[in-house]
Amino acid sequence: MELQSYPGDLDALAPIREFVKNAAQRAGLNRKATYNLCLAVDEIATNVITHGYEEAGLQGDLRIGAEIKPERLIIYLEDTGKSYHPDSFELPALEDLDEPLEARPIGGLGILLAKSGVDELNYSEVDNKHVHQFIVRRDQHA
Repeated sequence: MELQSYPGDLDALAPIREFVKNAAQRAGLNRKATYNLCLAVDEIATNVITHGYEEAGLQGDLRIGAEIKPERLIIYLEDTGKSYHPDSFELPALEDLDEPLEARPIGGLGILLAKSGVDELNYSEVDNKHVHQFIVRRDQHA
């Protein structure tokens, strides 16, 4: 699988969204699953750019790839910024989501959206790279 590379800045979000949308369409996902997958990748990519690169004073690329298997679509998002493990952050409680914005605790909503938008969200560190895997089961979302 070949990964496409984009600069690790906010301008990369539009072409990454387009890449994900095209992969989802090739995999035969329905509109809702495609939208949710695009949102999930967008949320994590935004966190990587904002926290993993910009706030950490680092520069680097985001690399993205897709693997279409008979039973699932896997999107890979790879970066070399500061580690941003999605399981290391406390997610907002569901009852907090009913509160006005100013009363809600800050943080975690993007990760909650990402996790709820795919069947699995996995994270690993390999060769000084951070790899997010977004997995959607094709048979459940065609």
